[in-house]
Amino acid sequence: MTSATDIPQSATPARRDLFDRNRRAQRRARNPGPRGDWFGDQMGQQLLDRLGDLTRTFANVLIIGRRCPSLIAGLAAIPATSNAQISFIEQSATLAERFGVIIGEEDQLPVEPDSFDCILWPGGLESVNDVPGALLRCRLALHGDGLLLGCFPGDGSFPLLRQVMRHSDGDVAVARMHPQLDARAMGDVLAKVGLTMTVVDCDRLTLSYASLADLVADLRSAAWTNMLSGAVRPITRQGLDWANSAFAAASDNGRALEQLRLIHFSGWSPHPDQPKAARRGSATMSLAKALRAR
Repeated sequence: MTSATDIPQSATPARRDLFDRNRRAQRRARNPGPRGDWFGDQMGQQLLDRLGDLTRTFANVLIIGRRCPSLIAGLAAIPATSNAQISFIEQSATLAERFGVIIGEEDQLPVEPDSFDCILWPGGLESVNDVPGALLRCRLALHGDGLLLGCFPGDGSFPLLRQVMRHSDGDVAVARMHPQLDARAMGDVLAKVGLTMTVVDCDRLTLSYASLADLVADLRSAAWTNMLSGAVRPITRQGLDWANSAFAAASDNGRALEQLRLIHFSGWSPHPDQPKAARRGSATMSLAKALRAR
C-alpha cells in the first residue's frame, strides 16, 4: 500500500486549495447510513450502462474512489470488464486502509504512466482542486487507446437547495455551496490535456423530497456536503428554520422537486490507429453512441 508520504507532489505552482483535502477525506469516509448512497448508485449504474455499449475489452482497470459498490459489483457482468484486473485509488486514508487499496489524491495520482487501459471515475471530480492536473494524470496513466470514463454532478444541479441556502444567512455572505463545473468547460479541458475522441453529455434527473432534511441526508451519504476550505460556519437555528420553511413552501402536495444534472465524460489516450477527430462542435452523437462505436 502506498502511504501519503509516497504520493508524488503536483508540479503546478503552490496555491490555496478551493477544497479542504482533509475535510474532503472525512466526508468520503462517512458511512452512508440507512438511506444508502442513492447518488452513488445512480452514477455507478449509468457508468455500467455505458460500459455495456462497448465492443472491446479491457485487461487493467483503475477505479478512482472506493465509494461506489454498485459499480464494483457490476463490472463482472459487463463483457468489457468481466476478466479485468481491478485496481483502486482512494483519497480518504480511512477508506483506503479499510479496503486495502492505494491512498492517493486525484490531482496527484500515484500510479506509473502507461499502467491501465481503462480508468473509471464515478464522482469526485467536482471537488478536485486541480481538475486539469487530475485529468492529465489520468491520460498519462493510460495505455495508448485507453479509455477514461466518468461522471459527476455538474452545473445546474440542486437549484432549489442553492436558492434556499443563499438566503438562509440573511445579509451575511457565507460560502456553503460548491462552484459547479459545466459541460462545455469539461469538453475543453479533456481536449487540452491531450485526450482524443472526447465526448461530454448530460443526464438531468428530477428528484422529489418531502423535506430539506431528506435531501441533506442524501447529500451526506454521497459525500457531497460542504468541503470548501476555510472555517466552517454552522447555520444558525433561525437560518435553518427559514431554510426548512422556504423548502416546504416550494413543495407541491407535500413534495419539493429538485434537479440533479449528471455530466458524463469520456476520452481516449492517443494512438496512431484511432479515427481522426471531428471538427470541434460538429459532434451529433451522445456519449452512449460514441462508446458503442468502439
